[in-house]
Amino acid sequence: MKKLRWGILGTGNIARQFAAGVMESDRGELATVGSRSAGAANSFAAKFTIPHAHGSYDAMLASADVDAIYISLPNTMHHEWTIKALQAGKHVLCEKPIGVTLAEAQEMFDVANHCGKVLIEAFMYRAHPQTLKVMELVRSGVVGQVNLIRTSFCYRVRKTEGNIRFNAGLAGGALMDVGCYCLSFSRLVAGEEPTTLAAVSRTHQSGVDEQTSVIARFPGGAVAEFTVGMMTQADNTAYICGDEGYLRIPVPWKPVPGKGEIILAHSTPPRQDSPGTAPVVPQPVSYPIDDPRPLYAIEADAFSAAVLDSAAPFVSTAETLGNMAALETLRKQIFAR
Repeated sequence: MKKLRWGILGTGNIARQFAAGVMESDRGELATVGSRSAGAANSFAAKFTIPHAHGSYDAMLASADVDAIYISLPNTMHHEWTIKALQAGKHVLCEKPIGVTLAEAQEMFDVANHCGKVLIEAFMYRAHPQTLKVMELVRSGVVGQVNLIRTSFCYRVRKTEGNIRFNAGLAGGALMDVGCYCLSFSRLVAGEEPTTLAAVSRTHQSGVDEQTSVIARFPGGAVAEFTVGMMTQADNTAYICGDEGYLRIPVPWKPVPGKGEIILAHSTPPRQDSPGTAPVVPQPVSYPIDDPRPLYAIEADAFSAAVLDSAAPFVSTAETLGNMAALETLRKQIFAR
């Protein structure tokens, strides 16, 4: 089976997670890594048994032994280095959010089309069988008409100094870091673009949003609400609520290998719906997702299928551009205050 030869641009935490995933993928292999520091590149290469390491991004892009580049750099660097990688003849999997503005994202896809290369935004949860099953259940009508999509993605950072998420100059902040997931999920389930978007944020002393809550309304009537935060702890679940039931996804963003789950449940009906009788509530139904593969291995293989088999991308160009448009609208609201 032909394998995709990967180059990794950047050596941070997310790059390490992706490299570990590629090592367990079926259709990918690690070929090279690039960093601004030769020492960092060599250390990363040694840890993941990567044959080549480069002390500059340009040197890595010039390598002839690479088919695809995974870009794990700060948000403000995605646009420049994605375009350079595409122009160097490489396919690109670019970390989310794909850019800082809609115009940046559009240009990146324009260059990809011109160069005849695959460019996909790295929303890894979208490639996972759990997400695919969620959408299968929604489309089958088990919850009826979708009226509410409710999600959260929060974590607690204790050391902010030097953390790029708390750097306004690098387009950090909770919305860009994890709000993009909740927005992506909401739009996926609704199947359309929001007509109304409103955000309420709390600003960190660094100038980024440390917590943001969003409400969105879609043309079909569904409403989405989510809260994301970098100084807040939450359950980080997802709910899809309809008029006939609701789905609960306990771990929507990073399913544990072999332990994914979706739960179909129902609320207790109002007393006036069944006067004089005990309300009948169906028992919850669990849909286990027992795929044993690591999340980033699944993502790497899905990208390989798009390149090697011309499979549909697990996140389409239109979906990425729609997400960027909504993020841009929300960021203008947040930082105009």
